[in-house]
Amino acid sequence: MKRREVIAGLGALGIVGAGAAYQTGALDSVLTDDESNRIEPVELTRFEAPGSTAGTETIPADGRVTYLAIFATWCGTCESKMEPLGEAATEIDDDVQFVSMTSEALGQSTTEEDVISWWEEHDGNWPVTHDAELDLSIQVDARGVPYSAVIDEQNRLVWSDSGYKDANEILSAIDEAR
Repeated sequence: MKRREVIAGLGALGIVGAGAAYQTGALDSVLTDDESNRIEPVELTRFEAPGSTAGTETIPADGRVTYLAIFATWCGTCESKMEPLGEAATEIDDDVQFVSMTSEALGQSTTEEDVISWWEEHDGNWPVTHDAELDLSIQVDARGVPYSAVIDEQNRLVWSDSGYKDANEILSAIDEAR
């Protein structure tokens, strides 16, 4: 009888230990090596707006760290996040793809012109794109806005989070992916 109790106790201890390792991030390096978090490049339409030329942008860019900021024009927190995004955008080098993206349904309650006006009004000055089919949004598991994601040079999602981020948090997330 005692032998069974010892075996059951060891099994429970293993489960608790694995849960603690997951919660503390001890498994992060193992998870980032897994191909299941690889982001397949998606070609998105760029808006013609300050810092953004008309055309397309492939996200993530092969061989570069990518910082992706997902927003919506109706989101108040997205609006307040524009200033720290602008600060961070001026601090990064060309080795980082720094891009914002909306997946709002254009042509319904929001138009392309609305997005461009919002971008100008909030001093956006880096590439801004549209994920019409939600291809990239789904891959990074963006369930709301604002949402941020960092993809490393091997196109692996290495960090993501929702909500407001100040410039230091943004730059730290990028630096950790380098």
